[in-house]
Amino acid sequence: MLRTKLSVNLNKVALLRNSREGNWPDPVFFGRIALEAGAAGLTVHPRPDERHVRATDVPAIAALVSEYPDREYNIEGNPFHNLMGHLEAVRPDQATFVPDSLGQKTSDHGFDLSDPAVCDAVRPLIAQAKAWGCRVSLFMDPAPALMAKAAELGADRVELYTEGWAQAHGTEAQDKVLEQYAASVKAAREAGLDVNAGHDLSLDNLEVFLKACREVSEVSIGHALTAEALQFGFAETVRRYEEILDRVAASED
Repeated sequence: MLRTKLSVNLNKVALLRNSREGNWPDPVFFGRIALEAGAAGLTVHPRPDERHVRATDVPAIAALVSEYPDREYNIEGNPFHNLMGHLEAVRPDQATFVPDSLGQKTSDHGFDLSDPAVCDAVRPLIAQAKAWGCRVSLFMDPAPALMAKAAELGADRVELYTEGWAQAHGTEAQDKVLEQYAASVKAAREAGLDVNAGHDLSLDNLEVFLKACREVSEVSIGHALTAEALQFGFAETVRRYEEILDRVAASED
């Protein structure tokens, strides 16, 4: 049974840091706590305006992850903005391409690979990132018909945008929405892709999601985890996620 890995997104730690002068809370400090608590990796999304992690954070976190040979570094962002420069400089384990706009508060949609112009623009950037040694994941809406297109472009993985699941969790729409995500995972796997997932996953909704979508290789969680850490502490929150991942991997339903 595949055991899903947790990558802790440090953006909201950095956002809190940026509300004051100085470097506290330090994303590197909390990244180490996450790794020591069992996280499989760390994620950052360095936007051009540096409202979360700063450009200087990117190599500092890379140096931290390099101290843990069995862990991974994931850098996500828009490849048409500033992402490619970070990838060339740092050569992370994984690059997650996200089609967010400059003024967007947070990522809110995936790539529309039904548009040939989008495919033509993304294809050479995927090839370049892979030439730098990065595994490439495309941020995608749960659209089963588009999963094979991501594979055709050369991507290694897709990351399913899970806000739709987070909003449906606990409502009458839950089962129908889960079916769409499960179908997307199935389509991606049949196309030869591994599957990641992220956006508004939480301690409350993660287990149900993963039991319905069994073959998810990695979840990237930051906003909810950082908020939950205010209640439980950072290390304890990471441990609680790891317990969920263990429980799902051991379950048969």
